[in-house]
Formats: sequence, structure tokens, C-alpha cells
Amino acid sequence: MPLNLILLADTHIPRRARDLPEQLWSAVENADVVFHAGDWAEAALLDEFERRSNRLLGVFGNNDGPELRRRLPETATANLDGVRFAVVHETGPAKGREVRCDALFPDADVLVFGHSHIPWDTVSPNGLRLLNPGSPTDRRRQPACTFMEAKVDGGQLAEVRLVTVQRD
Repeated sequence: MPLNLILLADTHIPRRARDLPEQLWSAVENADVVFHAGDWAEAALLDEFERRSNRLLGVFGNNDGPELRRRLPETATANLDGVRFAVVHETGPAKGREVRCDALFPDADVLVFGHSHIPWDTVSPNGLRLLNPGSPTDRRRQPACTFMEAKVDGGQLAEVRLVTVQRD
């Protein structure tokens, strides 16, 4: 059976929105694993993700205060059906990101990150897949708010898809 994944970051609740759209909550509840790459903003949102997720892999971001930093790591890892994932909030400037992340995450196949609110999907020289799902609440200069859906199937990352958030 394939594993259904949801990737998101930079939710900034309640600063950027009062809540996440039902479209995203539904996706979270139906996913096998949810990745959150930081900037939750409030611990109550982490509580809600823990309640609604089958499995949650999250990290703190630069806008997360002491309680979130106490409860979440700066970097998290998981092996899902042979695919090695790492999650971190910041990866630094876009220029040189792939080479820099190859060095920082040599044991990962996929790196999920956030911070910029800019969707990103590239592969490093060493084959590391770098995924930034954007933000579901704060599009900044992007055309829409976003998150990502993906699958792990047969030991491979498959069907990575950027999803546009529909406003409730």
C-alpha cells in the first residue's frame, strides 16, 4: 500500500489566518504521515495537528516561541518504506541550496523545508530531493497559498503535487 503524505510549512496561525482551511484539515486527517516544516506560531496548532494526524513529523521555525521549541526539534528524520526523509525550517539562500543541503543532509533522500513561503521542488547533484510546500496561509509574492501532497510507493517518492489552497 502506498503511504499518503502531506507536506506543509509556515502556517503562522493565528497571525496569518484564524485557522487552516477545511481542504487542508481534510488532507491532514486522511494522510498517513504529515510533515510540518516549522513556523506554527502557536502551540495550540501543534496540539490540533497531533490530534488530527495519523503520524506527524514536525520541527520548529524561526517564528516559533519557547513552548514549540521545547516540544519540537530543529531537525527531524524518518525512514518511510525505505525513503529517508529529513525536515528542517531554514536552508539559507536559494543560490547554492542544493549543494549546501547535500553536505548538511548526506543521509537523506528527501528534504522538506520551509521559511521562504516559495514552493520549491529540485534535485541536488547527489540526488537529494528538496521540497518546500510554500505556505497555506501567507502567499507573500506567490500567486496562491499552497501545500504539497506526495506518496511513498515501493520504496520510492512518487506523485509529488503542489496543491493550491481553496479559501473557505
